[in-house]
Amino acid sequence: MVPRLWNETIEEHRGAVRDAVLDAAAALVAEHGLTAVTMSKIAERTGIGRATLYKYFPDIEAILLAWHERQIAGHLQHLAAAREHGGDAQARLAAVLEVYALNSRQRHGGELAAMLHQSSHTAAAHERLVDFVRDLLAEAVTAGTVRRDVPSAELAAYCLSALSAARTLPSDASVRRLVTVTLAGLRPAS
Repeated sequence: MVPRLWNETIEEHRGAVRDAVLDAAAALVAEHGLTAVTMSKIAERTGIGRATLYKYFPDIEAILLAWHERQIAGHLQHLAAAREHGGDAQARLAAVLEVYALNSRQRHGGELAAMLHQSSHTAAAHERLVDFVRDLLAEAVTAGTVRRDVPSAELAAYCLSALSAARTLPSDASVRRLVTVTLAGLRPAS
């Protein structure tokens, strides 16, 4: 039987190789474009053999999907950290919406986005995001800081749709103004 420490070391190594492959692929796409990236170039940039690379991923699409899944997980963790930062329900909601909007400005575009956003993991991540925002809104409704005349699920859709405009804004200051306007639309009716 292999000692537990050995298994943990192997898993850490595999994780490090996987992360290095994902980082190399993303860098190559950013430098040369999607169509210029090959398994050979990824292996070379990572410092591993092509045969080893194929043990981890069957093709470039699988690498890019894994990279995108990692990016999405990171964004969701960033939102969770903003939620946990403290304050009342309204402050937590405002913090999460601001982080979401600021992250929206950093998204990739072009053919890479078209390929990645067709995958099923993107739809599942979007559902988790909607649920996350909906739950925050429900807390704020209970606290009396968000309107109750519209279901929280619809308010979540409103927030995410409104904040999608952040992608086209020129500065963080303009994104923060958009968040302020979006939050104003959530206030209880007088």
